[in-house]
Amino acid sequence: MEYRNLTSQEVEKLKLQGNRATDWNRIFVSDSFDAGCVSNTCFCGDVYLGAICEGSLSDGDLHLPEGISSSMLADCHVGDHCAIHNVKMLSGYTIGNGCLLFNIDEMTAKKPQNITSDDVNWLEPMNENGGRRILPFNGMTIGDAYLWARFRGQNKLMESLEKMTLKELNSVDGGYAKIGDCCVVKNSKLIRNVAVNSSAEDPSRIEECIALTDGVIGFGCKLEFGIIAQRFLLGEHVHLEYGLRLNDTVVGDNSTLARCEVGCNIIFPAHEQHHNNSFLIAALIMGQSNVAAGGTLGSNHNSRTADNEISCGRGFWPGLCVSLKHSSRFASYCLLAKGDYPAELNITLPFALVNNNVAKNRLEVMPAYWWMYNMYAMDRNSKKFAARDKRKYKAQNIEFDNLAPDTAEEIIIGRDLIHLWTEEAYREGKTEVLAHGMEKGKRPTVILKAGEAYKAYYDMLVYYAMKTLVSDINVVPLPDTSLGEGERVTNWVNIGGQLVAENDLKQLISDIEEGRLDSWKAVHDRFNQLWVEYTAAKQRHAYQVLCHLSQKRSLDADEWNHYCDDYRRILQYVSDQKVLSRKKDEQNEFRNMTYWNDAERDAVLS
Repeated sequence: MEYRNLTSQEVEKLKLQGNRATDWNRIFVSDSFDAGCVSNTCFCGDVYLGAICEGSLSDGDLHLPEGISSSMLADCHVGDHCAIHNVKMLSGYTIGNGCLLFNIDEMTAKKPQNITSDDVNWLEPMNENGGRRILPFNGMTIGDAYLWARFRGQNKLMESLEKMTLKELNSVDGGYAKIGDCCVVKNSKLIRNVAVNSSAEDPSRIEECIALTDGVIGFGCKLEFGIIAQRFLLGEHVHLEYGLRLNDTVVGDNSTLARCEVGCNIIFPAHEQHHNNSFLIAALIMGQSNVAAGGTLGSNHNSRTADNEISCGRGFWPGLCVSLKHSSRFASYCLLAKGDYPAELNITLPFALVNNNVAKNRLEVMPAYWWMYNMYAMDRNSKKFAARDKRKYKAQNIEFDNLAPDTAEEIIIGRDLIHLWTEEAYREGKTEVLAHGMEKGKRPTVILKAGEAYKAYYDMLVYYAMKTLVSDINVVPLPDTSLGEGERVTNWVNIGGQLVAENDLKQLISDIEEGRLDSWKAVHDRFNQLWVEYTAAKQRHAYQVLCHLSQKRSLDADEWNHYCDDYRRILQYVSDQKVLSRKKDEQNEFRNMTYWNDAERDAVLS
């Protein structure tokens, strides 16, 4: 956009309308600037103003005229057709087009020029001692943050990432001093060094917030009603509300946090934590997760310093009032029954129900619980996250299916462990199957329904593999045996929601260290290319999982037909169990007793 100096007539008109400036020659305007739309405002430093005319902007019942009134602007750019009213200090920001700013005490930012690592407040996720600190920038994805925080032992990588990030922070788009188009910010106290991405297609809004400092907000986010956030990175379509206290945390796309305290974490996409009194500290939560009310996750340290962590796979779901100690680790889709867990945990069995049985003084783990007893929820969880994904830009690639290469490999390990522990129980003449290494301490860990879980794990692997390979159960040609060539990829890394084969990740890291990938854009392009290749990689993995179950390098026609028959049986089981598990609720007399009759219940719940 081209700007010009104010004319003498415009300066006089601005003065008559109660405006002041430290130097009128440092106010630059577009040709579509109407001085009559600016009143009672003080200008300091270099201020650039876009088109202003006799229009208006609306946000619900709030209707404001275009222009600026009762505000102070210092060293900032304002886009076209904005409404800025009663902003006591707006400094250092570039404001997009069509923005509404109203009733703000302070909105300030550093100008993005010659920033060094000492000029920026580092974000300290996953560990309270700051040993995993990162520099967020505008455009950083959840995967970027995890890559930086996770691989701390590789000094050359850390140096390269910091160099790339400082380059971004000193660019126009990578710094904190930006508010995107069509953003609404109103009735807030303090917004300092916060970049807000927003567009006409995917606007963000901030209202009635207490303090936001040193953060990046993704497209389509909503921050509302009394939140305090410091040193944070939000993905797209994140909702923060109702008294949340947030610090040193990365929050993944499509997540909601409210009424809780969350500090020093990296949270992958589709996380829900919106109940009173929950507490999450120094943790890695790999998304598609839900923290219930009263949860205190990481409330107790078991060392003399604050250097412990909690690591949770996808689908982590601690029930009401669960209390966990650092350091603990959980496989994917672990459901924790209500309880105060007295020691560190290492739950290696995915899709498990974990219970602290105080009466019997033991830890109980039921593998494949979701598959055996709550198929409705398992199927719904696999679909709802994709259905709720309203992102327009999708900078972070996400695997939403709960049965994918990462969880399939966990299931394979889980089957081997159940087999090992069951044989051990048989040799020792025990009636219970006991696990090892799942809880620190001397009390036993009992595996519930080990035989049923072992069979369920088999069905889950076949279901995953066939669902990946077969689009129509009525058309099932024998797959090309070339899918069985090479070794099966057994290690998949979840990078912010995107699954990446470990060797591909190692190559990416090497390319960053050696300068072949020398910008975050180049890194993002590589991740996007791996995402394009993921479908084929997933199909190869699925085929090789079936080969693993058959203990062969490739499948002949008889074996393939056997798996097709198994798949048909499993599809019927899945269909039946979805109905049966849902029917448990529908036929629960206690659940139904609050309704006058079935018609009322159906009307309320439909």
